[in-house]
Amino acid sequence: MTEHAWSYKSTSGHLAGADLTGYKVEATDGGIGKVDKHSDEAGDAYLVVDTGVWIFGKEVLLPASTVIQIDPEDKRIFVDRTREQIKNAPEFHRDKHLGDAGYRDELGAYYGPHTPLGGGPMM
Repeated sequence: MTEHAWSYKSTSGHLAGADLTGYKVEATDGGIGKVDKHSDEAGDAYLVVDTGVWIFGKEVLLPASTVIQIDPEDKRIFVDRTREQIKNAPEFHRDKHLGDAGYRDELGAYYGPHTPLGGGPMM
């Protein structure tokens, strides 16, 4: 059984109510930025990551299911996607997409359980 894209995996170490703002986010092949905003809402949990200079100051939205480990001591979050996969995700605009169910569906499909490590979703 696969876990919902917008829920944390039970093995991630996520503690409900924990403030993840400012945590560094690490892809499988390097850092991607810091958490600027996050949601713990059941079935709608996500991270908004400020990528800084990595992708020209853009933000990316990562569904909670991409989180594989949270290290509260080092303030780091590890996700199970590569930098390239995150860079190639559907573009995120905070004002337009935070409440957009269609965008959430598109992103959930992109990061869904059938995403191979080398790129976007399997067809």
